[in-house]
Formats: sequence, structure tokens, C-alpha cells
Amino acid sequence: MDKPTVVVIGAGPAGLMAAEVLAAAGHTVDVYDAMPSAGRKFLMAGKGGLNITHTEPVAPFRARYGARADVLAPFLDAFGPDDIRAWIHELGIETFVGTSGRVFPREMKAAPLLRAWLRRLRAQAVRLHMRHRWTGWTKDGALTFETPVGGIVHRASATVLALGGGSWPQLGSDGAWRNILSGKGIDVAPLLPSNCGFDVGWSEHFRERFAGAPVKPAAINRRQGEFIVTATGVEGGLIYGISAQARNEISAKGVSLQHVDLRPDRTERQLIDALSRPRGRASFATYLRKAGGLEGVKAGLVRELLPDADRADARALASAIKALPVPLRAARPIEEAISSAGGVSFGAIDADLMIRALPGVFLAGEMLDWEAPTGGYLLTACLATGRASGKGAAAWLAR
Repeated sequence: MDKPTVVVIGAGPAGLMAAEVLAAAGHTVDVYDAMPSAGRKFLMAGKGGLNITHTEPVAPFRARYGARADVLAPFLDAFGPDDIRAWIHELGIETFVGTSGRVFPREMKAAPLLRAWLRRLRAQAVRLHMRHRWTGWTKDGALTFETPVGGIVHRASATVLALGGGSWPQLGSDGAWRNILSGKGIDVAPLLPSNCGFDVGWSEHFRERFAGAPVKPAAINRRQGEFIVTATGVEGGLIYGISAQARNEISAKGVSLQHVDLRPDRTERQLIDALSRPRGRASFATYLRKAGGLEGVKAGLVRELLPDADRADARALASAIKALPVPLRAARPIEEAISSAGGVSFGAIDADLMIRALPGVFLAGEMLDWEAPTGGYLLTACLATGRASGKGAAAWLAR
């Protein structure tokens, strides 16, 4: 008897992990993807240095997943940071831990890891079909695809959907699957930008002078890092870390006021003492540089956002330097975001990530309704849910 054919739709990390697990379980696996090659978003994400996972303790690691921490916990426990590093080492890729606790491949690039992974999948007889865009099901349940040579139909014994969220649509994650699943009565939360920049509404003078300037070191909510001033607002690591909170506040209140510490190396008391010294005939820029230690874009931010009346008050100025109120007025479009929130509700799937209303159809990765900051958390959850969906599909087929 022929082995059952399993179809995985989506050749990103979640889909490839599901395919690997299913192939290891003895199934014939066909992977379909609309893009010309596998892992395109994965490669782009690793262009500046692939952050694979993170080594922080379990409790704070889980907390990075916010409201979905508990529901993701079983998958992260089954295939967490240590397991991911061991898996990568089996592929022949060395890793190291950076000073921040982030885990990187020794070569810092995604391409060698992806090449080694695809070699393993081919050795397992996993078949990749590129330029095949999934369009849904026929009336009798067969999968339908658009290809450069026309439409095709494929009947699968089980299906894993790993089509990504809605960010970076040019690399394949365009969220087109939402209408297909919603049409089947599946509960799908709207896709929203996550790990994204925000519009502030700078003055023309500030925008022309400082767009593109990095602000470092700085801190938000006592977390230190950096961000970049853009022509419309702000983006970068520190901003991505608060993107979920800011996005939700904007939705509820119309604005999210984030307090930025421009001198995380100094206490407010130290700044008050320094700024209370006689200013003499020094200009505000000179006074800010010598007494407050701010120049360039940091000084520009103070001038842009602090009322003139507060500049002469040492306490008000010190307070602003330690907690400058930056009004975030709108998230940048989802097409510009690193990742997305929203997706298929966890209430619509079972513990094996199978859609309750569609037996034999499993989900993985960013199609599910969760989000996480950058720092290895996104990739970790994609790999963990990919593995879980592959195991779930294999178990379902065995039953």
C-alpha cells in the first residue's frame, strides 16, 4: 500500500519544520509555496544577522508572548531554545550566544542554515513545488493551486497550512488565506502590524534635520536599547518591543504616549543637580550639551517635544530627559511591519493544532493568533508550532 501523501502549504520555517517531522514519521510529503524559492522571508530576516532564539530563563521567555503565553507554552516546552540549538547543530551549523542572550549562527547568516535544511529535506524525499499558489479546496475537499501553467488539484491525506501572517507580502506573507478560511466559518482575528514603526508627526525642521538618525542609548519602560527617527516617526528595536501595547492604546485612545529615557546612565537627581547650575549666557543647545549631556538628535527631540516654558526649569527639563513624552499616533502599514498579530483563533483549533471544523487540516506559525517581539521569539514559536503541527498530523494519520 502506498504511504499517505501529506501536503504542507508554505515553505517558511514553520512549514519546513512540519515537513521534516512528517517525513521522519515515514510519510510522503509535498510542500507547496507561491514564491520562486523556499524561505524567502527567513532569508530576508537573517540578512543583517539571523537571530535564531534566546537563552533567557523560561518564565521571562514565555512572558514575551503576552496574552498567548499560556496557550503557546506546551509547544515551546516541547521544542524550546535548547532543542532548537541542538537541531541546528545536527544540521552542521554552529551557534553562539551574544552578550544580550540572543542566539546566532556562527556565520551570522540565514543562507547556510537554509541550504543545510533543504539538503536534509531532499534526503528525506520531501518534494518542493514552487510557484504554486494555494487557492482553496474543491467541493469534494481536494486542494487547488494556481501555477504558471494553469490550475492543478491535489488530494491530500492531511494538510498543514503554514502561510505566514500579513507582513512583507512581497516575500509571500500576504494574508490571502484569510478569506479562504473565513469562508469555511473559521474564526480569524484581523491581521495587524506587529514589530512595526509608528507615525509621530514631526515638524518639517526636525524631520529634515534628523530623519534617519539613531537614538542611542535610550530606554523605554526601563528596557535599554536604541531606535531610529524616521521621516514620519520612529522605528527600531526599542519601538518594536512596545509595538503591541502602543498599537492597542492607539486603537483605544487615538494616541500612545511613550516616555523615552534619553539618559539611562544618569538618575533624575543627578540631572537636576547638573541643570541647576547657573546657565549664564550659554545658548540652550550649549546648556543642554554641557549640563544635560545631550546633543544631536537627542537634543533635537527635547526641543521638538518639550514646551518652551519648561526649558528654563531644571526639574522639568531633567524630568523630560528621563521621560520624554513621545506621542505615537498611528502604526505604520502592515506591509512594512516585521511581523503581524492576529490570525486563526486558538479556540478554532485543538491541542494538536488541527482546525476543529476541518479534520485533517493543521496550522502552524504566524497564521495563528499570537505575536512576539524580535529577539528570536518569533522564529522560536514558528519552529515550535511547525513541529507540533507535523506531529499532530502524523498522529491523526496514525489514528
